[in-house]
Amino acid sequence: MAKYILALDQGTTSSRALLFDRQGQPIAKAHQEITQIYPHPGWVEHNPIEIWETQLYTARQAIESAGIKPEEIMAIGIANQRETTVIWNRFTGKPIYNAIVWQCRRTSELCENNFTENMRTYISENTGLLVDAYFSATKIRWLLDKINNGRLLAQRGDLLFGTIDSWLVWNLTGGKLHITDYSNASRTMLYNISNLQWDDKILSFLDIPSHILPTVKQSSEIYGMTDPALFGTEIPVAGLAGDQQASLFGHTCFEEGMVKNTYGTGCFALMQTGNKFVRSSHKLLTTIAWGLEDKISYALEGSVFIGGAVIQWLRDELGLLHSFEESEEYASQVPDTNGVYFVPAFVGLGAPYWNMNAKGIITGLTRGTNRKHIIRAALESIAFQTNDVLSVMQKDTNIPVKTLRVDGGATSNKFLMQFQADISSTSVQPAPVAEVTALGAAYLAGLASGFWKNKNELPSFSRASHTYHPAISSSSREKHLNNWFKAVKQAII
Repeated sequence: MAKYILALDQGTTSSRALLFDRQGQPIAKAHQEITQIYPHPGWVEHNPIEIWETQLYTARQAIESAGIKPEEIMAIGIANQRETTVIWNRFTGKPIYNAIVWQCRRTSELCENNFTENMRTYISENTGLLVDAYFSATKIRWLLDKINNGRLLAQRGDLLFGTIDSWLVWNLTGGKLHITDYSNASRTMLYNISNLQWDDKILSFLDIPSHILPTVKQSSEIYGMTDPALFGTEIPVAGLAGDQQASLFGHTCFEEGMVKNTYGTGCFALMQTGNKFVRSSHKLLTTIAWGLEDKISYALEGSVFIGGAVIQWLRDELGLLHSFEESEEYASQVPDTNGVYFVPAFVGLGAPYWNMNAKGIITGLTRGTNRKHIIRAALESIAFQTNDVLSVMQKDTNIPVKTLRVDGGATSNKFLMQFQADISSTSVQPAPVAEVTALGAAYLAGLASGFWKNKNELPSFSRASHTYHPAISSSSREKHLNNWFKAVKQAII
């Protein structure tokens, strides 16, 4: 009898593989970094072949380190970096170019200059997204226009487009399946999340042929079997979700109004809105959380572009500290930032501002400012940006955020978690399981394959080992927020 679920977590900086047991505990894991390619300022690429090879390698490593047989694996679930775009030849299986990563800004000018106001409105109302280089649509257009014979090959039917989930499934099944799931499709800026179809009007506007697109499936179903040559046996591929939606599922945020935030390079907050397609009045994105049991669950999402990356910048570019762990120690050694506020708009500002021209700024510097104040201000900036998102989520839905479920590396920083609780006036509950994104992918695959019979059988980790509660006065909080908003205005000018 199969005892495990294999979760593949293909992220922006690494490929990971984890084996979970029925208690939702990881029994083995492996990871391998992937190369970041920067051909021009603002351009970010990955090698799709490297993505596939590192993902396969880590899967085999996890199985080997667990000392189990592949036959003991019930199913495979996949969580993936979203929006990253691959186009490959359906006959050779070779990509026509590197994967264009979600962070890449090469199509910013196209987004700014080529969309009419009517089309922007149409896209917002039907895809839930804003016109931005962040999403897959203009990346596809760029590849078809710029790569030799790209458009000709596409029109001839030789090419296939996919986000990373599609690319992995294609390779896992030996080229038999060209699919994606609702959550990933909803991040392309080509998918109509109302009628659940690829949108012909947007495809026509961008001159993208529909036959290169994958078939859209539920996030939890048995799609097909792996090529037996990969693991020595066939294993069902049974779960797909974009990494942030997988995290929401891993947090078991199944009820309307439940919110999670992932602290990584950036921060991604999602609120589950059930079967309600909530259109944001505050520049949040409406997205599909998942498709499960023939039902669609929606979510509101706010993306913070620079989260933990601000500490990385202080370490690598300014040399103010040696590790992320040191940031908590330094921040705790001063009672406040001494009036310093840090807006890390290194690549513009995400939700709720969506200002691509904003620049990073540190304000309030005096002769008394030292590195501890700057480090503390950098940590606080992560919480301030997250609070901006949570605040407008509550306005859009009229649902108060009573508890924020959190995951990601920065949740180990006690100072940051307490400041988040203080500035957002809400309880903050770190996940006791570190690998929440992979766990969500495992849950989706496990439900489809019968490993768990229903959501009630899923191991629940809602009780954190420590919950942070607000501990500052409302007047102090308001003062902090007013100063933060003043700094943001300066960054946007």
